[in-house]
Amino acid sequence: MGISIGGALGYGMWGTFPGTTGTGTIGESQGTGAIRNPGEDTKVAPGRKSSPAECETCKERKYQDGSDEMVSFKTAQHMDPSEAATGVRAHEQEHVANAYDKAAQNNGKVLQASVAIHTAICPECGTTYVSGGLTTTKIKYSDESNPYQKDMKAQQGEALRGQHLDMSV
Repeated sequence: MGISIGGALGYGMWGTFPGTTGTGTIGESQGTGAIRNPGEDTKVAPGRKSSPAECETCKERKYQDGSDEMVSFKTAQHMDPSEAATGVRAHEQEHVANAYDKAAQNNGKVLQASVAIHTAICPECGTTYVSGGLTTTKIKYSDESNPYQKDMKAQQGEALRGQHLDMSV
């Protein structure tokens, strides 16, 4: 699939919530009070079902790539919350590297490549976490067989002719 100038292709990677329904509501907590996330705060915030240390949603959060490229996270995988930002950034960098490779193989030029890292708040415990990322790239491919491209080059050549004349000789 080619990306032309003016078109952008985004690749995303998003975290999933265990126990969620299509409406975005969280299933009932097991209420065991067991520490599922060691090192996290055990205090339950007002309006939340559990503390960050006891949060089942944070413990079971998985990341999966939704693009059609061969990159990491093609199957859902769990990442430690402290490593999620690094993992998502590295994953999105794979998409940027693929864009440069694709441009080099097809006589193209990468005009723009950007990565956005997304965050969200856990609905169960209120912890802020990295929820995924999005890579956007723009690649320009030159097409020498296109008659419009040939005309444009001829016009540019005529406009530039004589602009760098050295009259001192």
